Amino acid sequence: MSSQVRTRFAPSPTGYLHLGGLRTALYTYLLARKHGGRFILRIEDTDQEREVPGAVDLIYKSMRQAGLDYDEGPDVGGEYGPYIQTQRRDLYPKYAWELVEKGGAYCCFCTKEEIDEQRKAAEARGETYKYNKKCLHTVSLEEAKRRIAAGEPYVIRQNVPESGKASFDDMLYGHVEVDCETLDDNVLIKADGLPTYNFANVIDDHLMAITHVTRGTEYLSSAPKYNLLYEAFGWKPPVYLHLPPVMIESVLMDKTTRKPILDEQGNEQPIVRKLSKRYGDPSFEDLLAQGYLKEAIVNYIALLGWAPKGTNEEFFTLEELCKVFDENGINKSPAIFDMGKLTWFNAEYIRCMTPQAYADMAKPWLTKVLDPQRFDLDRLCELLQARTETFAQLPGMVDFLAQMPPLDLSLFTNKKSKSTPETSRTALAFVRPILEGLPEWTEAALHDAVMEAIPQSGMKNATVLWPLRIAITGRAATPGGAFEMAYLLGREETMKRLDAAMQAL
Repeated sequence: MSSQVRTRFAPSPTGYLHLGGLRTALYTYLLARKHGGRFILRIEDTDQEREVPGAVDLIYKSMRQAGLDYDEGPDVGGEYGPYIQTQRRDLYPKYAWELVEKGGAYCCFCTKEEIDEQRKAAEARGETYKYNKKCLHTVSLEEAKRRIAAGEPYVIRQNVPESGKASFDDMLYGHVEVDCETLDDNVLIKADGLPTYNFANVIDDHLMAITHVTRGTEYLSSAPKYNLLYEAFGWKPPVYLHLPPVMIESVLMDKTTRKPILDEQGNEQPIVRKLSKRYGDPSFEDLLAQGYLKEAIVNYIALLGWAPKGTNEEFFTLEELCKVFDENGINKSPAIFDMGKLTWFNAEYIRCMTPQAYADMAKPWLTKVLDPQRFDLDRLCELLQARTETFAQLPGMVDFLAQMPPLDLSLFTNKKSKSTPETSRTALAFVRPILEGLPEWTEAALHDAVMEAIPQSGMKNATVLWPLRIAITGRAATPGGAFEMAYLLGREETMKRLDAAMQAL
C-alpha cells in the first residue's frame, strides 16, 4: 500500500449527483488535499440495470462544477486505470478464483428458484435469510470445475467463517466487530461474470492503492465482510470513514401517488427522512438550475455534519476548506439539510459578488422576460443585487417591467404612507404634469423635479411616491423606488401606465 494518502469517490452512474453524494465527494476530496494526497474518481457501473444513459458525463460535469478536480479518473487517466469498473471486468474473476483456491470463496450452483425457496422458508420461520453454504459442503473444487467446464451456470460466493469475529476500525466510530455467524456469504462474481459491488470495490481499492475509504453509514454493516476479504488475500485494509446520513425535514408521502399522507384530523404528518432522489429532493444540478451559486452550495454542504475546530466561522472557499478540514470535526449524528439555510448562504454569497460578476450571472435570467434592447439591465442589476437570494427569483422580480400586471386597487391603501384611493388620485393628478414636462428622462431629473414640487402640494413625500410606484408597477415590492422604476420603464410607458391607473381610480 502506498504511504501517500489516496482517496477515491466511486459513484454509480444512476443519475444526477445527489447532495449526500456531493458531501461524500467533498469530504473525500478535502481529506486528500489536507494531507497532500491524491483524489481519484472511479465509476462503479457493475449494476448495469440501474445505469442511466449519459449519467457518467453528468458526474464529470458536476464534479468540475463543484471544483472537485480529481487527479486520476476515467477522463483524465492515471497509472492505476482503467477507472470504470466494467472496463476492468477481466480482472475480477482472476482474483475471485485466487480466493477460491485459498478457501476464502467457493462456487455455488444453486438456482434462483432454490434460493427463493430458502428465503421464503427463513421468512416463514421469522428469520433473516442467510445462504446455508450448501455448495461449500457438497461440491468439491474439482467437481465445481467440471460442472463449469460443462457450461453449468454458477456464482462465486464469499466463504465467511462460521464462527469468530469480523471487525474493522473507523475514524469516526472506532473499533467495530460483529459475530461471523450473523454474516451472509455474499455473491462476489455473478452468473454473468460481472463482480458485485461488494467484491469489485475491495479489489479496485487494493489495486489502486487507496489508503482511505470515505462512504456512507449504510456500508457499516458490510465493512466487516470487506475486511474478511482483505484478510483472506493477505492485504492491508484501508482506513475507513463512514459518514452519517444527510436528512431533511419533510412530510409523510405516499410512494405511489407522491401526495402527503394525512392523519385522522386531515393534517400533514411531519417526519425527518434521508435525502432521496425518489422523493424529488434536489440534486446538485437542480440547485444550480434554480440559481444557487456553486460556491455557496459547496460551502453549505461542507457544514452538514462537520464544523471547524476553534472557530465559529461559517464561510469558507474551497481552498480554505482544504486547509481547515479535519475529520475529527465530523459529527456522528445525522445532518439536517435546510433549504432556508442554504438560501441564506446563497444570498450572502451574492451580496459579496463584484457588480460585474453579479451582472454576468443575472443577465441571462433577466433576459428571459426583458428585452435587453429596451431596458437598462446594468442599472437594474445594481438595484437587484442586494435583494437577490437566488437567481431563479429574478424573472418574477422584474416581469412587471415587461408587462403591467392587472392593477389591484387595494394596493393604493397603505398605512405607512397614509395613502387611500382618494389621496392617491390627488397625488397622481399632481405628479402627472411634472413628469410630462420633464426635458430629460433620467433618475436624477425625475427625483429632483418631483421632490422639489412635493412641498408645494401640502402632501408628505410618501403620500405621493407610494401611489406613483403602485400606478406604474402594480407591485407593492419592487427592486427600487418610483424614480428608478420610471426611469427603467421610459417616458412613454410610464405615462401610459400612469394614465391607466388614474382612470381606474
